[in-house]
Amino acid sequence: MKPLKRIMLLLSFALLGWKSWVHAQNISSTEMTKIYDEVKTPYKYGLVLVPAHKGELMDCPTIYKEGKYWYMTYIVFDGSGYETWLAQSSDLLNWKTLGKQLSMAPDGSWDAKQRAGYNALVDTKWAGKYKLNTYAGKYWMSYFGGSTAGYEPEPLSIGMAYTSKKPTKPVQWKQLPNPVLKSTDPDVSWWENRHKLFKSYVIEDPDKHTGHRFVMYYNAVGDSLVNNKATRWYERIGMAVSDDMKTWKRFQKDPAVHHPMGITGDPMIQRIDDTWVMFYFGAFWKDRKGAFNRFAASKDLIHWTDWEGANLIESSESFDQQYAHKSFVLKTEGVVYHFYCAVDSKGNRGIALATSKDLGKSQVSF
Repeated sequence: MKPLKRIMLLLSFALLGWKSWVHAQNISSTEMTKIYDEVKTPYKYGLVLVPAHKGELMDCPTIYKEGKYWYMTYIVFDGSGYETWLAQSSDLLNWKTLGKQLSMAPDGSWDAKQRAGYNALVDTKWAGKYKLNTYAGKYWMSYFGGSTAGYEPEPLSIGMAYTSKKPTKPVQWKQLPNPVLKSTDPDVSWWENRHKLFKSYVIEDPDKHTGHRFVMYYNAVGDSLVNNKATRWYERIGMAVSDDMKTWKRFQKDPAVHHPMGITGDPMIQRIDDTWVMFYFGAFWKDRKGAFNRFAASKDLIHWTDWEGANLIESSESFDQQYAHKSFVLKTEGVVYHFYCAVDSKGNRGIALATSKDLGKSQVSF
């Protein structure tokens, strides 16, 4: 075979392989619809947890199970900054507040005034045990932190906290001394350069699709690029990787899930059969009003296919009239539970629940 013909043949095989690879990354509309039908929760149960004091804002639930009880980690803004709290339930409907896990500090540390935490290594198996797993004999929590009082003031960075005690009581978690991701890091990218890194969600990937054991998804504020020029900011979801939960590096230059405008944020991951599903919220998009919960799906945790159909959760009731966003979704005993942050017309903010089956109505109100 002549050299030129051999080269052309090899190029053809390479192109065919590339097309097959691209196709493998895209999830069919049939499978996406199947996922939607599995996770949709059309019945709004109502509020399950509201702030204890007027003016406090409750946000961002993370759910796990230990023994016969369910636990919810959530964050509360008290007018000065964010702290991380813990609640307990036996039925996922009635919740009892236990106390704080990450409290503000007077010591002048980098995260003294903002400590908004999200449990790491929650079991990702859909309809699984929802156990909180450990690494190196410790439970882990990622959080965004900052040293300035106020509502989400710049700069906000991502830190890691840990404890060797079972997180069934409101013990204070220990923090690594420095942030693991900052907007001033040498490898910071264009989409996260505006000094605010927000919610993060850490999972373990046994198949090491990224080449690393742990994957962090997080949303941040950054520029938009139009004709390679930076324009106004938006929020998007990106990736970082680690092998020891302490040292993290960004996985790729561009975000993993994003949209042309507005917010794409607060990722949460489950694995349904062989497909990874990322629940996230959108807000202020060109074609959709308000804030709402949606999902994307992936076979390799890197390439994501976005759901293009109806929102999973959107404003429809008095308690979520302004915003219905920020998911934690799980399935147990045949029922899908979709916890989310509900904001009413007056700005009251609490944790609400929607389900796949009609469980009646909550008696809790703002």
